[in-house]
Amino acid sequence: MNRERYAWATASLLLPLLVWEALPRLLPLPRGARLFFATPSEIAVALVGLLRGGELQQHFTVSALEFLIGLGLSVAVGLPLGVLLGRVRWLDDLFDPFVTALNATPRIVWLPLLMLWFGIGVWSKVMIVFLGAVFPLLVNTYEGVRNADPVLVNVVRSFGGSEWQVARMVVLPGALPYVVAGLRLAIGRAILGVVVGEFFGASRGLGYMIAAAASSYRADVMFAGVLVLMALSLALTFSVKAVEARLTRWRPDAAESF
Repeated sequence: MNRERYAWATASLLLPLLVWEALPRLLPLPRGARLFFATPSEIAVALVGLLRGGELQQHFTVSALEFLIGLGLSVAVGLPLGVLLGRVRWLDDLFDPFVTALNATPRIVWLPLLMLWFGIGVWSKVMIVFLGAVFPLLVNTYEGVRNADPVLVNVVRSFGGSEWQVARMVVLPGALPYVVAGLRLAIGRAILGVVVGEFFGASRGLGYMIAAAASSYRADVMFAGVLVLMALSLALTFSVKAVEARLTRWRPDAAESF
């Protein structure tokens, strides 16, 4: 059964690539259209050239640094704040208007201001990544904490459990699927923040590489950059799923399907 699924998955990947490779040979494109098109083989050649020249590693290092610092800050702020807002009513009332307003505001509108404050270096991109990733984590953690099982909470309290014991034994384990779902969303928003930030004000990074390639009609390099970002997104998503599966082995199957 697994072999059959892998065969279908492999075919679903290879067939579009074969059609993509064969299309310009079967239907010759106008010279102008060739500026915006690259076949998979041309993209592979460009990717190897970028790797051999060290250009891809340089851009990837800058983007990875912006991503990791921004996502780390969002985790450090979003998770504790989500737990606090979910458990302390007056803090929820105090911060809810700000969280709702900021979460509803498109992050891109902050980019000019962040570039003015932090310059066009790494830190303006770190902050746009932080703003993009912190709210999915905060809101999902908040919802997970608010949906803690009241029966279990009362059971722990009836045995004299403190607020910390209630949080450690009931609230945080119950909120874990929400946190992981928020982390998945945050990763996507963080990568988007890196790319958008580098589009508009950077001299290094994968977003800058893609934008520079597009402005010089190097479609193969542009597709190579997109391919790297797609591979990075897939690797991070599968890593989070693996961590989720490991941390939720104790939960019933019905709950794991959240």
